[in-house]
Amino acid sequence: MNALIQIPEHRIFSHFPNIAFNVVALAASMGGLKAISAVLSALPADFPAAILVVQHLCPKFRSQMAEILSQRTALRVKLAATGDVLRPGTVYVAAPDQHLLVAPNGTLLLSDTAKMNFARPAADKLFMSVASTYKSRAIAVVLTGKGSDGSLGVLSIKKHGGMAIAQDESTSEFFNMPGAAIATGKVDLVLPVEAIASTLVHLVTSAAVA
Repeated sequence: MNALIQIPEHRIFSHFPNIAFNVVALAASMGGLKAISAVLSALPADFPAAILVVQHLCPKFRSQMAEILSQRTALRVKLAATGDVLRPGTVYVAAPDQHLLVAPNGTLLLSDTAKMNFARPAADKLFMSVASTYKSRAIAVVLTGKGSDGSLGVLSIKKHGGMAIAQDESTSEFFNMPGAAIATGKVDLVLPVEAIASTLVHLVTSAAVA
């Protein structure tokens, strides 16, 4: 009986049934907690995709972001850990000073390799790994922040057939990150932050696949 219970754990890489997108990767920097909270708080508890969150944080202090977000959303929220298996309706928050990556088998991997765009965790690293593993079944969302982190990752997401969304200037506390993503010419949708959650629900649940 125990062996039967453990079988799903070993089928690590899988497409969640009947949805077009398995993973939504959110990235933000300055002003990000407010924007991320706005998106997650508007998603239903039964949102059928996994969500990965990269927020640029000070590496000197323990992050309380997972605890804060868990109070603002109906979704399950946890600090990402190496070996985590992606589950629908679960938010995985990057740890400070470690890149959050998706391994080829679909599990999460924390890495202390060199910073990218002066950031660790970096949106580009996350987006690239998500694109490589989940290809057309991934959505990248670039929210408020300084710098250009995320723009190279958007190119990777689009190269592999996924979708890219950027927060619009009017609702971004800092438009550098979304602006850099938009400047690639590869962003599919530019939206006010309050419209992102409903768009994600529509994309994930209405574009059903067999």
